[in-house]
Amino acid sequence: MKKTCPITHQVFEAAEGQRYSREGLRTLSPRLKGLARLPYTESEQLQEVVSRAGKMSVQGVQPKLSAVLNVKEEVFELVDRFGRFILKPPTEAYPHLPENEALTMHLARTAGIDVPDHGLIQGKDGSWTYFIRRFDRSGRKGKMAVEDFAQLTGQDRNTKYDASMEKVAGAVDRFTTFPMVENLDLFRRTIFFFLTGGEDMHLKNFSLITIKDRIRLTPAYDFLNSTIAIRNPVEEFALPLNGKKRNLTRRDLVEYFGQERLGLPEGVIREVLRSLEDAMQNWPAIIARSFLPQEQKDRYQALVQGRWERLRVFV
Repeated sequence: MKKTCPITHQVFEAAEGQRYSREGLRTLSPRLKGLARLPYTESEQLQEVVSRAGKMSVQGVQPKLSAVLNVKEEVFELVDRFGRFILKPPTEAYPHLPENEALTMHLARTAGIDVPDHGLIQGKDGSWTYFIRRFDRSGRKGKMAVEDFAQLTGQDRNTKYDASMEKVAGAVDRFTTFPMVENLDLFRRTIFFFLTGGEDMHLKNFSLITIKDRIRLTPAYDFLNSTIAIRNPVEEFALPLNGKKRNLTRRDLVEYFGQERLGLPEGVIREVLRSLEDAMQNWPAIIARSFLPQEQKDRYQALVQGRWERLRVFV
């Protein structure tokens, strides 16, 4: 029987009762042979979020739980401290966000963006929960130095939209060890979340991490096609770019932001766009076999195609 692995989004030949491919399970642990469902329904997970509020270091608007992977028992276990994974349960307000985030993060990986291990797991009621490995942990209890761009620019979660993409670029210039390397990464991410409807990328969705005395952008997180998740979106970017949050053009994204603001050579930018176009050849098939409902798959496909056409033509 052919199935789509909820971790790799690749089709594989599955035995009866098998949900994950061996390749997918190996991304979590080379010793993992299977992965059991979460022993919670959607509503029970949300109850756990409420009961554990204030105990966990995981914060944000979306409901989140902290977990460790018990490889021997082949199951995620909820914890209050020292979690190695973040779980994001589904919510009634925004249906299918876990499936959306899992797909968008997988597309980001195909586009050459550094993303942590992630995937989907079903609860005992069959609902999907998104999981992602924490990149700010080391050893059993170690925590790596991470600061989000709200902290770096003197903002907080209440003022995380009070900035611009130019201010994000300024923080990269000011705080990273090799700004030109990080500027290239920032440009690729900016084009990606334009293509995939990431219109809620605020200051707290960008962070820096210190690894072996090098300060760099963290692996990507919270990449989500919020344009198809919300009703009647009116903006394309949460943070204005060239003074605009909507009707962005190639001139805004490529010539102005990439070349003028980030200082990337034209040849480098051309190579980034070429590599994205190559990756996008596989996106229709990946979106089609994702775990989104058909209506959202269709909207996702149409959005990507429309956004790419805007990048290809100077307006």
